Amino acid sequence: MLIENDANRWQRLLVSGVLFVVVGAMVYKNTMLIGTLDSVLQALFTNNHPNATGGMKTLMTLISFLGEPKLDLVWAFLIAFLLWGFKYKIPALWSLGVIIGGDALGTIAKHLVKRARPAQHMAADNGYSFPSGHVLGAFLVAGILMLVVIPLIQRAAVRVICQLLLIFYVVLLAISRVYLYAHFPMDTVGAMLLAYTWLQVAEYLYVIIAPRLSHWQLVANSQY
Repeated sequence: MLIENDANRWQRLLVSGVLFVVVGAMVYKNTMLIGTLDSVLQALFTNNHPNATGGMKTLMTLISFLGEPKLDLVWAFLIAFLLWGFKYKIPALWSLGVIIGGDALGTIAKHLVKRARPAQHMAADNGYSFPSGHVLGAFLVAGILMLVVIPLIQRAAVRVICQLLLIFYVVLLAISRVYLYAHFPMDTVGAMLLAYTWLQVAEYLYVIIAPRLSHWQLVANSQY
């Protein structure tokens, strides 16, 4: 089975879930600590002139575009399509459930916290700011690849390189969202915490449900 039972999963779920709730509550209350952290990190990663043009802004805009929530759905459906074609039908369905469920949780969190975006944000970046939908979706897509796609690669060195590239991309996407004034830094941190928490839940469900689904005609002969 691609995702095995893990006795420590509930500990990771508890830690990440509690951290997300704490960060979300502090953002909702607009505490001094959150404001300070956002200010310090913004100073490190943002352009002092949000309307400026140049190579860095072009790069950050491209990275941000590739991480749009709509494209995350496209990536997830593409991954599921390929998994299905290679007889990994149950992981394919699980992948779709992960991205759809994660997006739903992100939307709920946004409407509970109702944090406004940075004053300098572009008009295209509307809606609430916490957590970042871009980072949430990208983290989930990366998680899907790490859990059910990369393990299928035979060479260990290639698996490690792919994992490092995925981590680098998610971090770079988070930086791009801050750089473009689309989000406060803690919005991206909150998105990662929520995505990680949801992945722990999804992994637990996979371990329970996958063996049962294997008896369904729809996913007959599926590897999982």
